[in-house]
Amino acid sequence: MSSESGTQLDVAIIGGGIIGICAAAFLAEAGRKVTIFDRTGICEETSSGNAAAFAFSDVLPLAHKGMIRQLPKWLADPLGPLSVPPAYLPRLLPWLIRFWRAGAPEKYEAGLAAQAGMMKLAEAEWMGLLDRSGTRPMLREDGSLELYESEAEFRASLPGWAARARFDIGFRHVEGEDIATLQPGLSPRFVKGTFVPGWKTVADPKLLGKAVWAYAQAKGARFEMARIDRVAANQDEAALTLADGTTRRARHLVVAAGAWSHLLARQLGDRIPLETERGYNTTLPKGAFDVKRQLIFSGHGFVITPLETGLRVGGAVELGGIERPPNYDRSKALLQKAQKFLPGLDPVGGREWMGFRPSLPDSVPVIGRAPGGRSVVYAFGHGHLGLTQAAATGRLIRGLVLGQTPPIDLAPFSPLRF
Repeated sequence: MSSESGTQLDVAIIGGGIIGICAAAFLAEAGRKVTIFDRTGICEETSSGNAAAFAFSDVLPLAHKGMIRQLPKWLADPLGPLSVPPAYLPRLLPWLIRFWRAGAPEKYEAGLAAQAGMMKLAEAEWMGLLDRSGTRPMLREDGSLELYESEAEFRASLPGWAARARFDIGFRHVEGEDIATLQPGLSPRFVKGTFVPGWKTVADPKLLGKAVWAYAQAKGARFEMARIDRVAANQDEAALTLADGTTRRARHLVVAAGAWSHLLARQLGDRIPLETERGYNTTLPKGAFDVKRQLIFSGHGFVITPLETGLRVGGAVELGGIERPPNYDRSKALLQKAQKFLPGLDPVGGREWMGFRPSLPDSVPVIGRAPGGRSVVYAFGHGHLGLTQAAATGRLIRGLVLGQTPPIDLAPFSPLRF
């Protein structure tokens, strides 16, 4: 491809994470000529280090009633399940107000229904894409085990499970020997658990992303390593200015740049309240502990996932933007908790990591056309659910580019909803 501004691309995608990869795969399958632009590579940033879950049963919006009340407690513990660096709080305040409003009871049902519909589509589209791309062997269907340290914590989880039951999500509550059978070697501090048999994980999210990209590439998709500094668009085409000063024109532009997407949207005149949840993990060698399935410690905000490439201990949330340096004390705190929860866990030889989760206050991504330019489609803001919802998003993006009727109502995902 020529780098001259006179060459018009068919579809340009900004972002080589799992959302951009899946969008490229679906569009390439439809015969469109796709070029992904990313500053570091394919599946090299946030999509590479997540907890590897296909969390199709995770339909509850984060912004639920009462969560905001815990903010003083979170702020008091800099290494707790959610932290906000004090210096960042003034900048974060408008987002927190939107988050609080999104948790209003009258908005709960709509958010729940939107996520449930998206998850149903996501599971169907991922299973199809895994089969078509030859990546089905990377799927693990071992279920998940969520664990509670007290009867009170367990009872507090029950309304959420009742909501899932309305959408035919299977689960069973366990205790005693049932917990020990599902995960030998757990600390006796856990008095109850919930097993979700339909929960799925992948062998390694980075390996999966690269394998799906190889499939898209075989269908004609291309990659160009470049940082995009500026975007502009009208009804007919979009223009991308690269860091080296050259430009590309494209008939269609898909903005799937994760936590940086709102900065590009702002250049197109759209103010979308995206914040960054900085997530931390440590990936230990495979022999660190024999973990049978993903373990979820919801009261502490982290999970432990057995991968093909090691044992990943991670989660927690730091609302701190994209510019602050990592605070790896957070990953160390998670690892210390993991040692208490799994006595005998070998903490040696781990690799620490931080990623940027792009999060919107109502926990629902933006998927839709940019209001100011019919040539631009947005696909970002998936929060903790980027890997889970990537294939559904790819399917929806293909429909928007091709002008097809979407398989679900896109109104809850509209960029205009803010």
